[in-house]
Amino acid sequence: MTWLLHQHVVLLALLAGLFTWGCTIVGSAIVFFFKHISRKLLDIMMGFAAGVMIAASFWSLLDPSLAYVSQNGYGKWSWFPAAAGFLLGGVALRLIDAVVPHLHLGNDISKAEGIQPRKKKLSKTALLFLAITIHNFPEGLAVGVTFGALAGGNMTFAGLMGAIGLAIGIGLQNVPEGAALSIPIRADGKSRLKAFYWGSMSAIVEPIGAVMGAALVMWMMAIIPYALAFAAGAMIFVVTEELIPESQTNGNTDVATLGLMVGFVVMMVMDVALG
Repeated sequence: MTWLLHQHVVLLALLAGLFTWGCTIVGSAIVFFFKHISRKLLDIMMGFAAGVMIAASFWSLLDPSLAYVSQNGYGKWSWFPAAAGFLLGGVALRLIDAVVPHLHLGNDISKAEGIQPRKKKLSKTALLFLAITIHNFPEGLAVGVTFGALAGGNMTFAGLMGAIGLAIGIGLQNVPEGAALSIPIRADGKSRLKAFYWGSMSAIVEPIGAVMGAALVMWMMAIIPYALAFAAGAMIFVVTEELIPESQTNGNTDVATLGLMVGFVVMMVMDVALG
């Protein structure tokens, strides 16, 4: 494992992004074995993913952001980078959400969101794909930022393990996310192969986001606390705007909430154990 300490952070971010994408591919492959899954199971899966993302946003992103500024003499303004970055992350995702046409899981195509002229020309499958893609980019960005923050003499074994822990956590919740997209597409009448393709490709933005995040932070080290908080804000927006509402609107609130709590604990334990 120590050989990783001597690798370029952008390469590490790329490998981590490919890993999280691979987990989505694994989840999407479930469509070859099942055409349908129960709504209750889907809600539990969405709850679990939400819990992982909430825990990752704090333990792996916001907490390191606050720790970074406290160690670098920000004084009484030590709260500002985390607060500003967090809010900017949410605003950025809100703008993307308002512009990019997409459809949340379980909704009729008439409820598609985004720019009206564009969404009317897209199929339900394409709209579902775009919804999950919007979700996945901040995850890739978060992975990249955590690895990029290790550049400039900041590479430590504990820091590296923390970044790896975040990648594992996001990869873990990508498995049910892949299934949550490919199976509804299959149920909508598409072939298993096409459903697998759309489910898998929804996370291709993760290695792209990971490389972008790592390169940006490495290029401008001063933005590390802002970038960490930005990724956290973007993920929290996705959780509260998409994952939690989707898991709570079908009469499965209790099990979905338990799924969220399990996901939170799993991510928390991994971050503490590895970081």
